[in-house]
Amino acid sequence: MGKKVKKQRPVNLDLLTIRFPITAISSILFRVSGVIVFMALGILLWLLDLSLSSPEGFKRAVVIMDCFFVKCILWGIMTILAFHTIGGIRHMLMDFGYLDKTLAVGRQSTWIIFGITFVFSIFFGVLVW
Repeated sequence: MGKKVKKQRPVNLDLLTIRFPITAISSILFRVSGVIVFMALGILLWLLDLSLSSPEGFKRAVVIMDCFFVKCILWGIMTILAFHTIGGIRHMLMDFGYLDKTLAVGRQSTWIIFGITFVFSIFFGVLVW
């Protein structure tokens, strides 16, 4: 029987010291935002159902929406939805060949996504408050 060879490889488990490229950050955020949008859909549908159930239900929905914490959650959901939608459009443009699949285009389009999302986030903040 052969000997087992121990491989001496460096192990870095401190994720805060790893520097991810902007495209990796965007990719991770795109996946996380998809999960959050899916989960937030239940909250939004519940609120819609409550507001359409009756005049009293609508009044309860208005009272719920007047809470600062709920406004923050709604603003966050809308911002995440904007990021996910814009990121999805970027992916479709790449899939259909309208954007090159190069690192330079990936970096540039990622910064554009973040910029557009920032503008939408400000707009949604004004809209909610």
